[in-house]
Amino acid sequence: MASQPTFDLQVDGRPNSSVMDWFARRGFDCWCVDMEGYGRSTKERDDNAPIAQGADDCFAAATYIRRLRGKRPLLVYGISSGALRAPYSRNGIRSSSPGARSTPWLGPVKAHRPLSNGKRNFPSSEPRTGGRSTRPSFIRSSIAIIRALPKNKVIDAFADAVTALDSSVPTGTYVDMCSNLPVVDPEKITVPTLIMRGQWDGIASFQDLPAFFARLPNPDKHFAVMPGISHASFQQNNYALVYHILWSFFTQPAPIYRG
Repeated sequence: MASQPTFDLQVDGRPNSSVMDWFARRGFDCWCVDMEGYGRSTKERDDNAPIAQGADDCFAAATYIRRLRGKRPLLVYGISSGALRAPYSRNGIRSSSPGARSTPWLGPVKAHRPLSNGKRNFPSSEPRTGGRSTRPSFIRSSIAIIRALPKNKVIDAFADAVTALDSSVPTGTYVDMCSNLPVVDPEKITVPTLIMRGQWDGIASFQDLPAFFARLPNPDKHFAVMPGISHASFQQNNYALVYHILWSFFTQPAPIYRG
């Protein structure tokens, strides 16, 4: 999806639907980024925008933000494929603290593969080039299969915001997540890191993520499980929990003693 429907959703009668507004009111300078082929980004090239390309887009955005902000800390939060793009960056986004939520890894520990059905069915169900449709009915159905649903007006607002920007999105992320994992080496992520997983997330498994977490080399690392949450956490009833966990990580004091 484009970034604005997820990070800056506006819903009448639902306070704090925009996580960017919520953090801005607490003193943060907030940015969201559209990868090539999504939202308000460039869409002229005929390619499927794989995760590696999105990682380069992340680095370009981070470089631009740092040029404007100077030496102030850069805090990065990615959801799903966004959580794969930032740490994958070949240039290495020099963030102070990344928050990664529901990122599929499928490294050496592969006891459970939530994406295995997608991998098995991929050749017949999705093109490897072109676009994946973002029809309103598809957006609504993908959210409707989860539990702890918000009111219909939230789903409708999200679907309307997505389809206002895109009628389709590139297939590269879907190809990578179904066929090419792992794309991220946790041992190369050296900054403080937060991993967040929804209780009912169908993408990132409990077997896979703790193995990823154990391989993070920085001892300043956190693993949070969010009750009543599946994959699209900002659009669900317990979204306030998500905001709080992320805010707590980004505002924690720096350690005095490191040993």
